[in-house]
Amino acid sequence: MSVLVLGSNLMLFPNAVLFPQTTAYNASLLSYWSQQEQRLTPSCILRPQTAQDVSKAVHVLSNYQAAGSVAIAGCQFAIRGAGHTPWAGSANIDNGVTIDMTSINAVDVDQSNAVVAVGAGARWSDVYAKLDAIGLGVAGGRVSAVGVGGLITGGGLSYHAPRFGFVCDQVLNFEVALANGRLVNANATSNSDLWFALKGGSNNFGIVTRFDLQTFPQGKVWGGSTYNPISTLQDQVNALVEFNNEASYDPNAAVINTYAYTSKLGQWTVTNLLVYTKREVNPPVLRPFTDIKPQLGNTMRLTNISDITSEQVKSARNGLRYGSAPQFPRIFANHHTSPSQLFLTRTYGNDPDFLAQIFHIANTTLPSFARAPGLIYGLAYQPLPSSITSRSAKTGGNPLGLNPSIGPQVLALQTIQWSNAADDDLINDAARKIWKRADELAVKIGAKRDWIYLNYAAPDQDPLGSYGEENVEKLRAASTKYDPTGLFQTNVPGGFKLWGKRGRLNGTVETLSPVGERKQHPERQ
Repeated sequence: MSVLVLGSNLMLFPNAVLFPQTTAYNASLLSYWSQQEQRLTPSCILRPQTAQDVSKAVHVLSNYQAAGSVAIAGCQFAIRGAGHTPWAGSANIDNGVTIDMTSINAVDVDQSNAVVAVGAGARWSDVYAKLDAIGLGVAGGRVSAVGVGGLITGGGLSYHAPRFGFVCDQVLNFEVALANGRLVNANATSNSDLWFALKGGSNNFGIVTRFDLQTFPQGKVWGGSTYNPISTLQDQVNALVEFNNEASYDPNAAVINTYAYTSKLGQWTVTNLLVYTKREVNPPVLRPFTDIKPQLGNTMRLTNISDITSEQVKSARNGLRYGSAPQFPRIFANHHTSPSQLFLTRTYGNDPDFLAQIFHIANTTLPSFARAPGLIYGLAYQPLPSSITSRSAKTGGNPLGLNPSIGPQVLALQTIQWSNAADDDLINDAARKIWKRADELAVKIGAKRDWIYLNYAAPDQDPLGSYGEENVEKLRAASTKYDPTGLFQTNVPGGFKLWGKRGRLNGTVETLSPVGERKQHPERQ
């Protein structure tokens, strides 16, 4: 049905609609990061070339939805940027329309105003290549292949986060196609409630077509990865917790501390991804990591952001089955043969003994799935000091709900990849058991935190709910105002919805009670 509706308007999108069993259609699907997404087969793929194309497409889809409730199920669509979120249906769809934004990828720099305008389909590699050449930087993704649009609308962490906050906090303006097809700008002075909502509210309000980002002078950085044996575990967590200490936090430094296991090698290895955003070799703040011995190897060097953010891309490939992982050690690069992937995330307190305990929980659970072919398991820790969580207030705020007064926190992430779909349930269950045991221990010692980072969340998690009731109400109010028919709640099933999976229907809000019973209540205005 979606093909018929769109087909009657093909003159609006010359050469931009891809149909099944064509080379361009198949290439679009194969460019998704995970095999779970690649396996979905939309009725057609619309690849808009301009923001006006996006506006026209949304107008077509919204008008069809408004034609009657019977048509709603036949006009579902997905919004795809780089396609880096691993779970099935996050940015692709079966039997609907996938709007593939990757052709809207222009990067235009206004040096006089220190602004870069970035098309919503661009990847961070496009942005950094342009800015590195002219000595500018931007708070952006830490992996060059990640898309600009998904990272920002999910909040976004960067190597510059301690200086500038979340990536979304550096957005000066969003250009957005609304449900009625209008193109609007959202910024501090125009549609400011939409500007606020898009800083972590995901795909609930419209389709962003352009991001205007603040730039700053940026020269060479010092960074790379270090590799150590698992026998250094306690030194690692001690270094991480001290690094995350408020009193001594250096805003130019960033760390991702990962414990990785591969069934191919049958062993654990510790990887530290270290970046110092000033031109200084081995600064004192990072020496507690670089001095850990024995060291199996390192890639530390003076370089630019393009090179640093490309390092992890070289050790991964599309089409794997993924759970959750920001990066894997490059020493495993030749063993990436698995086709499935998973992300699962939590946030905890800054406690070295507790972080070591999470590793032991993972290690004791590992035998239940360690023989899965192609297994690579990652447990990553990332510091969340108040220097990151406090920045948003200076740039108009965001809805993420992180309270700086809580003090330093640690963002924890399980990332898993494996080869066989037959192991999906085994691995998904094991990953959830690890977090269940970690949560139980965290509650006992007061280390449990509620925040869920949307860009790392699994489909059964509730990142928007973790923002807090006040922020959720602000997001719902923005949705009701800018999408009064609920197009992006009911017809875009991918992502995380403000009223649950069913969205807003006919002036009511359908939700799930804590015990799973559906209930309806009048929509809040």
